[in-house]
Amino acid sequence: MLGESHGALCSDHDLAMLDLDGVVYIGPDAVPGAAEHLDAVRAEGMRLAFITNNAARPPEAVAEHLRSLGVDAAPGDVVTSAQAAARVLVDRLGAGARVILLGAAGLAEALAAEGLVATGVSDDDAQAVVTGYGPDVLWRDIMRAAVRVREGLWWVASNSDYTIPTPYGVAPGHGVLVETLRRFTGVEPVVAGKPQRPLLDETVRRVGGERPLMVGDRLDTDIEGARNAGLPSLLVLTGVTGLAELVAARPQERPTYVAADLGGLLQTHRAPREAGGAWELGGWSARVGDGSLSVTGDGGPDDWWRVVACAAWAATDLGTEVPDTAGLEPPPPAAAPRDR
Repeated sequence: MLGESHGALCSDHDLAMLDLDGVVYIGPDAVPGAAEHLDAVRAEGMRLAFITNNAARPPEAVAEHLRSLGVDAAPGDVVTSAQAAARVLVDRLGAGARVILLGAAGLAEALAAEGLVATGVSDDDAQAVVTGYGPDVLWRDIMRAAVRVREGLWWVASNSDYTIPTPYGVAPGHGVLVETLRRFTGVEPVVAGKPQRPLLDETVRRVGGERPLMVGDRLDTDIEGARNAGLPSLLVLTGVTGLAELVAARPQERPTYVAADLGGLLQTHRAPREAGGAWELGGWSARVGDGSLSVTGDGGPDDWWRVVACAAWAATDLGTEVPDTAGLEPPPPAAAPRDR
């Protein structure tokens, strides 16, 4: 169900690949305690990489945002889906290849850094088209690119995220355009961002690390992406995943470890054990009966989430419906410093 670590995760793994929104920050604000936890992790010798499916912002802009929140970050610590897409392109086409660009500055910068030539939709010598989120991309260019992809031009997409956070609410992301082009052309693009593995592979290539760990808040991108890359993962509960999402996680979306926040990197993780139909850990006992999930006992909040996850997943793996969690209240986050 869940994995166990020999020591603290920051000792067992030498690289943490950190998703950003929901993990390090939420919108314009830092996740409480994130900067302090990351400073402590670095002090233990763990490398940090900040990875994002956002192909619009160059690494320097991402690093500047992180620094403004008190998180130590240099451009070289940031890896974007635009960089991963550029790597996919240059590995197949080589430096100097002409690539039609439908995207923003971050994607243009990534292509140039790999020696690729960004060009327009009317370039007959283009060998591929690459797409990314770009609010200023013109519909007439999308139309022309769609026709060329349908006629056989190779297509790489930076990501397939359906939504993006904005100051005015959740808005359509690049995935909406990807789906539109996919339906029109009948072509599946090579996707560089999570949950596909190019972004994670590019992160390890750039930042280094022999024992990487993916850290994220989304099951269908961060955690599934780690599984696609054959890597362990830590799910933190500071973002979009709550009780309902966790208990309903499909096998390919299940993390190796679960913790309330980035302090989980400083913990030694234990896995619940099954006993008499219940899953037990740290004073908690969770079981599924008559279609409902129940928890008894007392203990730390992280262990509560762990027994809940294992009990629910064990039940659904046997073919039952996702258990009802009505009336189940997670314990409040621990206020005391974590045991290192």
